[in-house]
Amino acid sequence: MQKLMELQLTVFILTALGFLFKKLKIFGGTGQKNLTDLVIDLVMPCNIVTGFLSGASREALGDCLQILLLSIVLQAFCVVYGKLRYRKTDEDRKRSLQYGVLCPNAGFLGNPIAEGVFGATGLMYASVYLIPQRIMMWSEGLALFSGEKSVKRTLVKVVTHPCILACLLGIVLLLTGWTPPDLILTPVGVIGRCNTALSMLVIGMILGDMDLKKCLNKTVILFTVERLLLIPALVLGVCLLLPVDPTVRDLSVLLAAMPAGATTGMLAAKYDRDPAFATSLVVFSTLCSVPALPAWAFGLQMLR
Repeated sequence: MQKLMELQLTVFILTALGFLFKKLKIFGGTGQKNLTDLVIDLVMPCNIVTGFLSGASREALGDCLQILLLSIVLQAFCVVYGKLRYRKTDEDRKRSLQYGVLCPNAGFLGNPIAEGVFGATGLMYASVYLIPQRIMMWSEGLALFSGEKSVKRTLVKVVTHPCILACLLGIVLLLTGWTPPDLILTPVGVIGRCNTALSMLVIGMILGDMDLKKCLNKTVILFTVERLLLIPALVLGVCLLLPVDPTVRDLSVLLAAMPAGATTGMLAAKYDRDPAFATSLVVFSTLCSVPALPAWAFGLQMLR
């Protein structure tokens, strides 16, 4: 528990620094976009590859399969849940609510927490867990805002995503047992270790763009309860009924308890789908996740 509290404090400080940098205009819109692209396209993939190399054994493939299946089932549930739960909601807001349920911030926020709490093994499991979510993000998720349903374009986006490629490379390295030479592995490891710091700085900058006073209304509160409490509780219930490895169970629950992804607001703005409301979902659920995630971690620790 002490390790989690230390991680939460680190996350808070880094997020606060990102927020401060944006408010002081040390980072502008272009700088923030460039840093975001750097994290997604380079830092996270390096982090994923080193996670497979440093935390994995061939015996872990069974656990990887478990967490992959759990993630697939959860994505299917979220698609159905979002369509039924928000079917009577205003059209533009419905899109953001469905996307927020389907695509939480497990990429930016989940990877650092998985690595901080469970080490390299946790990072490896989280990388596998995120494969179905990334596929849904670029297919069903994108279609919610854009209406794009082209299978070909979706497939291209998925198979060329740097994080997906890194995960596939990690699995190949795990299966073959081959370790790259230090000339390659050392710089990849150095870059990958920047993941937590840079990811949290980006989240802080995103918060710095938002008007926190306009984030609170009944719909946003109910969504946050569902996103941070109801969905992870359902995942926990399923895991308790099945012979799931405790680490896989705990990590699946924590990743299911993530707030709405930052891309919710970005896509709503791009396609003019009430971006102010979408942003409020991101801000309020992110703020509430600060106490919610340690609470989940503490409860899961008590189950061991």
